[in-house]
Amino acid sequence: MDARQLRIVFMGTPEFAVPSLRALVAGGYNVVGVVTAPDKPAGRGRQLRESDVKTAARELGLPVLQPERLKAPEFVGALRALRPDLGIVIAFRMLPEVVWAMPRLGTFNLHASLLPQYRGAAPINWAIINGERETGVTTFLLNHEIDKGAILAQTRLPILPQDNAGTLYEKLMTAGVALVTRTVERIAAGDIAPVEQQYADEATLRPAPKIFKEDCRIDWTLPGRRIVDFIRGLAPYPAAWSDLIREEGDRKDGTAPGGESGGAAGDGLSVKIFSAAFEATAHGLRPGTVASDGRTEIRIACADGWIIPGELQLAGKKRLPVRELLLGWRDANQYRFGR
Repeated sequence: MDARQLRIVFMGTPEFAVPSLRALVAGGYNVVGVVTAPDKPAGRGRQLRESDVKTAARELGLPVLQPERLKAPEFVGALRALRPDLGIVIAFRMLPEVVWAMPRLGTFNLHASLLPQYRGAAPINWAIINGERETGVTTFLLNHEIDKGAILAQTRLPILPQDNAGTLYEKLMTAGVALVTRTVERIAAGDIAPVEQQYADEATLRPAPKIFKEDCRIDWTLPGRRIVDFIRGLAPYPAAWSDLIREEGDRKDGTAPGGESGGAAGDGLSVKIFSAAFEATAHGLRPGTVASDGRTEIRIACADGWIIPGELQLAGKKRLPVRELLLGWRDANQYRFGR
């Protein structure tokens, strides 16, 4: 069967899904409808904001469905009226069987990892945090379990030392476009053999659960390589962070770095770190201890050497290179990082 004759329903919400949707339409595939999240209040004015996928769908002239409940009879009826042959899901939410089983050829999902590794909400972050040197994208058929359906196709990509979650996101988003269209073509041609995941040894798998703020706190007692990977895996968002604590004395000018009012010794300030390098050395210092030349560099002691941050952001302030931050912070050595 000609893949361009398939009636496709596309389901997704964020930016990650948009290039694949645009590529399907540009390639002449028959996208008969788009399902995305309802508009939500956002920003200071709490005005309704539509999803990135909805914006793209409107620009492409595609019908849009925005169900509050995926099992709602009115939504299921509207979806059935589209007579879908194939469903495609990218960065959406868990679907009920009445939805994913409706298309006669099934529904497949694009996931940003090499399944069965890194099942879950944050595969890009966790792959870098765990020091992986390779990742990729996977298409798989949806079933009753999250990210455990039969694998259809994969594309592998290296994780480079300079990659962070942001750059890897862009690369996987691009790789996903080609994989989605290739998967559609192979399904239409009937030459795809799904590979079941139930034979994977669960003890060898690394999960990718949702990341919360406390998960982003840096543990300075860890080896330096692990700390650098942790920072890379959370940059630029949600960003690794640590408390900055003044240990002794008040600043002569009565302020903390960035211009905050000074207080008693030991007052904490949350600091995000977006990039860092590691220098292995023996120092015998307490993890989190700060050493700075006051002009160009900050060093933070860890288990086996120094973490040398490149960009920092103090709570309530702009993200700055360390050199710029030090222009207004002349007593960095009076601080330490940690709890």
